[in-house]
Amino acid sequence: MRFLFILICSGLLSTHLFAQENKYVQYKNYYLLTLLQEDPATRKILENDLTFKDLLKNKGAKINDAIKKCSNNIGCYATAIKFSDWEISAVSKNLRTLFKTDNALDQLVRNQLIPSGCYGLYKQLSPAEILVKAWEQDAISINHTISVYTEGIPPNYPAIDSIGFDIKAKGYPELVSTNMILSSDTAHRLFFEPAMRFALISLEINERNDAADFEPLATGVNKMALSAIEKTNFKNYKYSLILVPGEGPEEQNTALSAGGMLRCRLAAVQYYNKVAPFIMVSGGRVHPYKTKYSEALEMKKYLMHTLQVPESAILMEPHARHTTTNMRNAARIIFRYHMPMEQPALVVTAKSQSMYISNVLLKRCIKELGYEPYKLGKRLSDNELEFYPNAVSLQIDFDEPMDP
Repeated sequence: MRFLFILICSGLLSTHLFAQENKYVQYKNYYLLTLLQEDPATRKILENDLTFKDLLKNKGAKINDAIKKCSNNIGCYATAIKFSDWEISAVSKNLRTLFKTDNALDQLVRNQLIPSGCYGLYKQLSPAEILVKAWEQDAISINHTISVYTEGIPPNYPAIDSIGFDIKAKGYPELVSTNMILSSDTAHRLFFEPAMRFALISLEINERNDAADFEPLATGVNKMALSAIEKTNFKNYKYSLILVPGEGPEEQNTALSAGGMLRCRLAAVQYYNKVAPFIMVSGGRVHPYKTKYSEALEMKKYLMHTLQVPESAILMEPHARHTTTNMRNAARIIFRYHMPMEQPALVVTAKSQSMYISNVLLKRCIKELGYEPYKLGKRLSDNELEFYPNAVSLQIDFDEPMDP
């Protein structure tokens, strides 16, 4: 199961399928829909189904009508391209009808969707209902992306994740209309492709393809550490790794904050005390708004060049945007890289954040993610806290397209 997930959901799938940058953004956010596109047998079922053909035809008509009539009305375009409640329900109903024991849809769910963990919150349901729930999650995720990055609806964290355009600017409707034209390409043969392409282009023109940063990690920035993991006897260490959550600077031209430097130093002390064989630096391009600096990359460079920690001992997690996903993404990498899940890890950070992780964060994770991505261990000091990773962290977060 873990090997299959590494191949498909972590970015190690053969690059001929995911050659373009936005392919990483696509499968991380809309994993089921990517499978339906790429699996020949299931794609054939969907392309030949009359109900789905009608849905695609009707969507094309809505798009063309919007291009002609919406003019400067951004909401008009968005309504036309997004999935309506009726469309989502109609697709769910038809998927249940098409799903048969041992047919291509069943095999896709059993052999790829369930093992991936991407929809793990639904694992107690039947395969047919897992398929339906995965579809509904992907559809809602596409709608959310369009709402935020086309209509300008506030995201979960407006200060760092908001739309990059003034939606009232004179030229903005033309951008949206052009996106509609591109998304109405007749080469699309599957009912969901126009809306999905529109959402992906919306992220691209907003410069919000952060989910693709440094991908594929395992053959790029984490290659040396992953090779070292394969040779490491974790029984020789108390902890599997030392996690360092980022603290982004607020100044546009500052690459690494003072807090980030100090957290790295705290982690390096523990690394040189040999409590763990690896340090994981966690943080994306977050603070300030639309910064070009990656917290994880800057911390990695600081650890290597200033603190002399070897690159083979440093794992980068360059996508987290909040403390919730610092913890969740650490659990994901521990799982994907075959590090021991039963062994505690150590999070080393400033006292305020460390206390927040132990006293408050789990409740926030349940509220925002729907589950607890880690279990608390012992507190060693004001700055050091044990935690145990939870494999449910593989679940996709539908309303955080830069770090789903």
